[in-house]
Amino acid sequence: MTHPYFAGSPSPRVLAHRGLVTSDAAAQGVADNSFAAVAAAHAAGATFVESDCHVTRDGVVILFHDDDLSRIAGDPRTVAELTERQLSDIMADHGGLITLEQALDAFPDVRFNLDVKAAGAEQAVGRLVAPAADRVLLTSFSDTRRLAALAAAERSRPDLRPATSAGSGVLARLLAALTLRNRRAVARLLTEVDALQIPERHRGVRILSPRLIDAAHDAGVEVHVWTVNERPDMLRLLDRGVDGLVTDRADLALSLVN
Repeated sequence: MTHPYFAGSPSPRVLAHRGLVTSDAAAQGVADNSFAAVAAAHAAGATFVESDCHVTRDGVVILFHDDDLSRIAGDPRTVAELTERQLSDIMADHGGLITLEQALDAFPDVRFNLDVKAAGAEQAVGRLVAPAADRVLLTSFSDTRRLAALAAAERSRPDLRPATSAGSGVLARLLAALTLRNRRAVARLLTEVDALQIPERHRGVRILSPRLIDAAHDAGVEVHVWTVNERPDMLRLLDRGVDGLVTDRADLALSLVN
């Protein structure tokens, strides 16, 4: 059965990677994963916004990609060292800090694809997204972290868990099973997820293949490819039958799929 996260939304899907930061916005200092970036993706017509979760020193879950503020603000301190107030002050010149709770409240028609980046964020993320489980997909490179966040969400809302995509461990086992043509293992692994969110290649190894797409679709699982920013690549991947593009250029991708 298709998860409500995907219901009523046309495919192929455009997932705005960390929101949307146009070149003009970047020139004004707007950062990815900021309130302004999420608002820009929403204004451009993006139904899906991909983002990342970290936890502040005072236990607030925020949308933020990096462990520290070096790239965004030239500040070497980590997110975990700072309070929400301190981060809010720093991000005031970079599009504004946005907490997970604020994101879910301020953008009720956006479906969030959340990567649980920080160890220790799982319980708080799970509890916060549980009431909005129909419009949240939880993921992480760490399957342990991903499953812990899902479990926390299910404890708060047993009737519906958020959607989820494979972490690196599940994906590695799936690729091995596909190589060995172990259909039983492939089917079992795909029952655990609602989507496969993958790069086309990783360190020179091809991840996306017709066999993977076919197996996923046979199991009712979507295939989303990241991070796709060039028009020819978008068109090529859509022609190959992928279900979603994770992109920094949500405006461009939306113009193509629409």
